[in-house]
Amino acid sequence: MQQQKIIILDFGSQTTQLIGRRVRELDTFCEILPYNKFPHDDDSVIGVILSGSPYSVYDPEAFKVDLSRIRGRLPILGICYGAQYMAHTYGGRVERAESREYGRAHLCTFDRENPLFEGFADNSQVWMSHGDTITALPEGFRTIASTEKVINAAYQAEGEKLWGVQFHPEVFHSLQGSLLLRNFVVGICGSRQDWSPASFVETTVNELKAQLGNDRVILGLSGGVDSSVAAVLLNRAIGDRLTCIFVDHGMLRKNEFRDVMRDYECLGLNVIGVDASEKFFSELAGVTDPERKRKIIGKGFVDVFNAEARKITDAKWLAQGTIYPDRIESLNITGKVIKSHHNVGGLPEEMHLQLCEPLKWLFKDEVRRVGRQLGMPEHLITRHPFPGPGLAVRILGDITPEKVRVLQDADDIFIRGLREWKTVDAEGREQSLYDQVWQAGVVLLPVKSVGVMGDERTYERAVALRAVTSTDAMTADWAHLPYEFMAKVSTDIINHVRGVNRVCYDISSKPPSTIEWE
Repeated sequence: MQQQKIIILDFGSQTTQLIGRRVRELDTFCEILPYNKFPHDDDSVIGVILSGSPYSVYDPEAFKVDLSRIRGRLPILGICYGAQYMAHTYGGRVERAESREYGRAHLCTFDRENPLFEGFADNSQVWMSHGDTITALPEGFRTIASTEKVINAAYQAEGEKLWGVQFHPEVFHSLQGSLLLRNFVVGICGSRQDWSPASFVETTVNELKAQLGNDRVILGLSGGVDSSVAAVLLNRAIGDRLTCIFVDHGMLRKNEFRDVMRDYECLGLNVIGVDASEKFFSELAGVTDPERKRKIIGKGFVDVFNAEARKITDAKWLAQGTIYPDRIESLNITGKVIKSHHNVGGLPEEMHLQLCEPLKWLFKDEVRRVGRQLGMPEHLITRHPFPGPGLAVRILGDITPEKVRVLQDADDIFIRGLREWKTVDAEGREQSLYDQVWQAGVVLLPVKSVGVMGDERTYERAVALRAVTSTDAMTADWAHLPYEFMAKVSTDIINHVRGVNRVCYDISSKPPSTIEWE
């Protein structure tokens, strides 16, 4: 049976990925494509969603698309700019709002009989984010929802499966936004909801067997979720014809190289571990610029990996843990590269290998679901994101083995503390602090401060703890950890980490700050 698909046409909105994730949460496969790249010859498409955009429909550079081959053939849902674009294109009027409408609003009226609003509660909260508003609908279109300030908050073309909503159902603050998307994807488009971790594993394993045959594959492991899940998936498909390479650049977490190698051995993976820490420490000596650190570590990793890969003379494929957001963020909607990603940079020509990316259609939360389906241990699946350059970008200033030792010890206390400290939610479920935050770590500051230990003056280093909550790392808020926990961690670090006498906590959100300091 052919897999069904929702196409999301991207007009440049910052929340386009979020629309995709919401559709996937409905166990429905979707693909995000540039606004002008609709696959007209793909008969697996069951519906189309038009995203928001940073532009006004009247801007000279605004993105425009011909929907004539889609309208009437497939259900269409326009969101924000998508709704404004259709209204404008088909003869309606879009004008600059008297004041920019941003934030919470409520549907004071809506058509209860309309399939898009089936099951909606009275006065449902939605999230607005626009400078223009639809002031007149095209002929044959009718209003199906309004807020206090926005008359045409939602509309439908009479007798057609074409809808537009001025608000953003994909964001958390639209409290019944997921229901609206379900009504569209499942109720209107007719999704069978057969996109699941089990179906993905079965389909992908079969595809990998057909793609790779009896060829040998090399995979670079990082210890993170994506590469680990990719390795286990490939191992299920081709067994010992997969060779994994795990490079230790000396800036992993405390005992991480040893622990991860043990985990991979328990998973039955064929892994070559390479301790290249001396090489990296030598090349980083005296380097303080964050970008130079990243480039040195990136080039060094490629050099070490390539040297090991050349020893496997019969390899024909290089596998990577590239996931869907990596591919989306590396291209803008005109198809030009706007941000390079370490998994999307192509292959060194001298390797003469073909590329295999078994997770290229998955979002991060789906990768974790697939990992569970594969029976992987929970501590590997739930690992926090960790920067490729490791602790090098959490040491402000130059890198030395002693600084790495100090940071590893402090970080180990913080992370173990997060794992061990349990809280109970309103429904009586116990959960560790580690599982409640998106990412956490310690930063070694380039300053020393005066302290007192055992009636003696000290002049030692300061560290900053960082813990954030997020869903996708595009935005993040600092985690409001319990004071009792913070007090214990601070005391443990100062008492047990030689060279540290002060602990701070970073309470900056993203934006304007970033999650990592460098």
